[in-house]
Amino acid sequence: LERFHERQLRVSPHVLGHSKAHVGRVVAELVRAAKAQGLQPGPLALTLRGDFVRIGSAYEQHKVRSPDCFDILVPLRLPPHLEPQPRCAHGLGQCGAFVCGLRAREGSSRRCRPFAEGFCVDLQGRSHLSSGLVLRWFQGHLQRCLGAVRYRLQERCRISLSACPGHPPTLHILPCSDYVCCHISMAVRLIPAIPLGDALYLTALPPQSPPGPPAPEALWGLNASRQEQRLLGWLKEQAPASSCHLKCLQILKGLRDLRGHGLEEPFCSQWGRVLSSYVLKTALFSVLLQGPLEAWDERFLVERLEDLVLYLRDCLRKQVLMDFFLGNTSMPEAVALPRFLKEAAPVNLLAAFDGPTLDLVAFQLISTWIQAPHIIRMYSSPRYLRPVPTP
Repeated sequence: LERFHERQLRVSPHVLGHSKAHVGRVVAELVRAAKAQGLQPGPLALTLRGDFVRIGSAYEQHKVRSPDCFDILVPLRLPPHLEPQPRCAHGLGQCGAFVCGLRAREGSSRRCRPFAEGFCVDLQGRSHLSSGLVLRWFQGHLQRCLGAVRYRLQERCRISLSACPGHPPTLHILPCSDYVCCHISMAVRLIPAIPLGDALYLTALPPQSPPGPPAPEALWGLNASRQEQRLLGWLKEQAPASSCHLKCLQILKGLRDLRGHGLEEPFCSQWGRVLSSYVLKTALFSVLLQGPLEAWDERFLVERLEDLVLYLRDCLRKQVLMDFFLGNTSMPEAVALPRFLKEAAPVNLLAAFDGPTLDLVAFQLISTWIQAPHIIRMYSSPRYLRPVPTP
């Protein structure tokens, strides 16, 4: 396992640092240009707030294999007279979905009507901010700003923007050979986000397959990435200096990916969705806070990995793994959660999957752990280690 982590999973801090710095400079240029252009239409349109938030494994020290994919939240600004009012979308979509009403300040409802007509949909007789309309506006807005930014950055890199319906746009960055020492083509997912305060954001949910009624474009997901980063920072301070908790997460993600090479569709896709990186990270949080952090010293790597695998197996058999932040009242006091998160309804991350699928994933998970050395040898050839296609 140590050799598997060192040779196939561990990302060079030097290369990752250069990649993150380059991504930050390019995204800053694009966001600055998009904010400047967005100020022209007037006060009744969406605009960019002007900053961006780095999220995901590349910024949480558990990225695996190659620093070529990044996630960036791009906060948007509503018209000054409107305030978002999110609430749980009970019975309207997938578990954990939200809808976002808009409250106009006193005396300004008529002034905000043009904005509502352009960015809202009716749901249960009320007007709600549409994630689909906001996403399409965001894609078009960035595309219009790309020309000026591409010209300014032409000596550093070549950039392009691609978009898939219902998904955030992806910024592709190809550094010029004489600009940085790490010549890696990078894909940056730019995620439009509605700020709620307390470092919480609403982001568009990916489209369901098949689409679920009613009005799926009114549904949002709650993004608590900053709270996850705070918890990881607190755990790093409390755990031993040689703690292996992030290495456990990296190895588990690596084994999941290798095992997927030997599975056939449609189960291969279900395997990846059930054991998503967010599910694995949620399981890690739960196991970490169950026992003493001293037990996560690196010399106990195999024992802690087995604890994590067995915990996941039990969750899959019970068909229950609760979101670690929504409705969690047992968070350590040092990691203060916003009131909105504490009072939110708890969410079962496995609710969307049927029992037979979860049982099969549990069986394959235990089989993968037992056969880990064999799976690592079998699927570690260059044929299986080819770059993963850009999402």
